[in-house]
Amino acid sequence: MAFGLLVRLWRGILELLVLGLRAVSAKDVELMVLRHQLSVLGRQVPRPRFDDADRAVLRGLSQVLPRSAWQVFMVRPETLLRWHRRLVARRWTYPSRRPGRPPRTEGLVGLVVGMAGENPTWGYRRIQGELLMLGHRLAPSTVWEILRRHGLQPAPRRRGLTWSEFLRAQAQGILACDFFTVDTVWLSRLYVLIFIEHRTRRVHLGAITAHPTGNWVTQRAGELAESCGQFRFLLRDRDAKFTTSFDEVFRAQDTQIIRTAIRAPRANAICERVIGTLRRECCDRLLVFGRSHLQLVLTEYLYHYNQHRPHRALGQHPPGGLAPDLYTNGAATVIRRDRLAGLIHEYRRAA
Repeated sequence: MAFGLLVRLWRGILELLVLGLRAVSAKDVELMVLRHQLSVLGRQVPRPRFDDADRAVLRGLSQVLPRSAWQVFMVRPETLLRWHRRLVARRWTYPSRRPGRPPRTEGLVGLVVGMAGENPTWGYRRIQGELLMLGHRLAPSTVWEILRRHGLQPAPRRRGLTWSEFLRAQAQGILACDFFTVDTVWLSRLYVLIFIEHRTRRVHLGAITAHPTGNWVTQRAGELAESCGQFRFLLRDRDAKFTTSFDEVFRAQDTQIIRTAIRAPRANAICERVIGTLRRECCDRLLVFGRSHLQLVLTEYLYHYNQHRPHRALGQHPPGGLAPDLYTNGAATVIRRDRLAGLIHEYRRAA
């Protein structure tokens, strides 16, 4: 405001100097033109806008003109007096905090809504206490208002336990299994049984056969149960190859069998995504000649999957391998290792 006021005062001084050098007749004509233009603008703009610098200039000029000549201003005399009183009040008013509660920032509102969405069992009191521990002092009524404004119930348990929440909560003890098929170059079909641990995302190759039977599946389940340890839940679909004897192998280890709904592959989504990865990165990119060939291919690929391939659910760490090397030297030597005859490449930092 101060800089703008100085600029306008300097411009007014220059205009006064220029006007002093002009003839009286030229000044009268110019005044008539300016007055006419003001009348035109007054008809088009019902309420002009003035900033603080404009008010200060007009208030100063009003002290030079007599009161009878104030009709030349675009505002009423009462407005000029009100501006003067406002400037005087601002001159003698000391800065102070505005009364009432402090304003709520968008970041704080987003934090409240995010806590409510991530913790459905938290009520508004619980959220208010958590915010207090983070250094944000909010009244419980404020948290209540924010939740209601965003369509969330302030009371706990806003919705039931979803399937994805159940899987995340029980991931440490869940083992999932499923079949997928691979067609050979001789147009014969092979059935592959795989298991995956939800917590570690480690994949186990059950077995491969062209004629899957209930006894064969049960035998493979017994071998896996001995090598992988105990799990709380086994997630599988309703395939007829999973017989009662297959389930009894896991029930003997106090493992509960969870069968997915009919035609609901999303209920076993983690296993289905692994099968899709096996197809896209391995099986669909080469020709399989028989069961032994497929056994070698899948064994080598699953070693790459478990020991090297990064996984987004694990923070880009491999399911069973070491954490990635963190270094800042961009000129470090990188070694490439080929797997499956160059179909897959692995990169490691040189020792």
